[in-house]
Amino acid sequence: MFQRQSLSEYSSVDESGIGLTDTTGNSGPRRKRRSRGQKRVPSSTRIPYIKRKIANYDILSEEGLCLIEQNADEILRDIGMEFHNDPEILDYFRNAGADVDGVRVRFESGMCRQIIQATAPRQYTQHARNPDNNVEIGGDNTVLSPVYGPPFVTDLDQGRRYATLEDFKNLNRIHQMLPQLHHCGGIVCEPVDVPVNKRHLDMMLSHITYGDRALFGALIGSERAEDSVAMVKILFGDDFVDQNTVLYGVSNTNAPLVMDDAMSGSLKVYARNNQAVACTPWMITGAMSPCTEAGTLAQLLAEALATCALTQLIRPGTPCLMGSFATAMSMQSGAPTFGMPEAARTVLAAGQLARRLGVPFHTVGSLTSSKVADGQAQQEGSTSLIMAVLAGANFINHATGWLEGGLCTSFEKTIIDADMCGKLIEFCHGVDLSDNAQAMDAIAEVGPGSHFLSSAHTLNNFEDAYYCSITADANSFEQWQSEGSLDTTQRANKIWKQLLAEYQQPAIDPAKLEALQEYVEVRKASMPDRNY
Repeated sequence: MFQRQSLSEYSSVDESGIGLTDTTGNSGPRRKRRSRGQKRVPSSTRIPYIKRKIANYDILSEEGLCLIEQNADEILRDIGMEFHNDPEILDYFRNAGADVDGVRVRFESGMCRQIIQATAPRQYTQHARNPDNNVEIGGDNTVLSPVYGPPFVTDLDQGRRYATLEDFKNLNRIHQMLPQLHHCGGIVCEPVDVPVNKRHLDMMLSHITYGDRALFGALIGSERAEDSVAMVKILFGDDFVDQNTVLYGVSNTNAPLVMDDAMSGSLKVYARNNQAVACTPWMITGAMSPCTEAGTLAQLLAEALATCALTQLIRPGTPCLMGSFATAMSMQSGAPTFGMPEAARTVLAAGQLARRLGVPFHTVGSLTSSKVADGQAQQEGSTSLIMAVLAGANFINHATGWLEGGLCTSFEKTIIDADMCGKLIEFCHGVDLSDNAQAMDAIAEVGPGSHFLSSAHTLNNFEDAYYCSITADANSFEQWQSEGSLDTTQRANKIWKQLLAEYQQPAIDPAKLEALQEYVEVRKASMPDRNY
């Protein structure tokens, strides 16, 4: 079934969405090319994350890095950061020696960095319910995760609409089928047909039921985070969860220099339970941070330092990541912009700062302001995603599907972005220097003035030589026209439908699934519906 196959099956699609012709349009044997890493292999042998074999792009000099770090320390020492409505957090900092004045906390220079570097792991494993899909976060590894948070969904058939739980489940199924993704993601869309205070339960149950990859935990508030922990304890067992990381959480600051109790509440739950927290300042530069990259980076680093240090004060050794979400805004309208050079430089520098701090780096991927999966969406999204990879990001959120500044998940853009992810996965393999890749025998065989088309080397390597796009059309104009003149979005529409048609639910222990379903039913029955 398709779950065990590569999406290169769809490099050229007919009316049913199934690939039938080769990419040249030639008659004869209809062989389908597959790129390295995208062969038809059982899902049990699928590589669950990227092992980068390329250099990171270091945009700042040593002098520049030291300047940003010095400015961040000055911010924490002289201005400080506020932690609202959470006296327990203030006690953690006070007991560690910080200066606590009301809700404002100030830190001596170097204090937060020292706390982090004493105990925070540089790399860790997040366990999935299918061990073959465990991900290694940190080092030269990169994990790609789908879009997070939009209340709307869109596709070519039904248009833009409020998302439902059925949309959420369908996205779970599609993501499970995409070999370019490594993580289930979290709120891949907001199912607005479920009450706000209960939907996190349905979403977690859906992720566990329809996928077998590593899991996101609920982010807002301690109660929802506790539900996430309780559910993974049913799935993995109490002792395993206590000693291993099975959940990924994000804790956003309210820039500038504030963390509220909704975020600190979930952070505390995850840190106490040894679950990962990506400490991520969320900034629209020019509004929530300075309009200059150097100023934004100093503030970003200061907020991340304080938040990462908090995780280690709660439970030393719990995994934490330095996060970065910083994008510019239009000075004409005030609307956020994406894929711009300023944001590119910021994420590259943030990656350097995270490596110097010694914790994994979390950032974001295919972001766009576009309302449809058009050229703007691909220009902005591809720029964002490429820069995240070159920044050495260990976890890239929003790698697929994001539209409209994060308000909408697109089914078609999910497929188009997955194709871009596939290209980057191939790029991250680096330059092959094996004997076969050097091709010295082939060059000697062909000699001057001939061609390599029929050489033994070409015949032995042609199926794996190049990445084969799952959405692009490289045929002649006449063949493209005869096949319906489909554009990229129309081809992507056929692909996601075929993915749903071919989806097979991964196996799960029936007793554990029943226990999870019962937990959700009991918890939902225990509280009245709320829509706030």
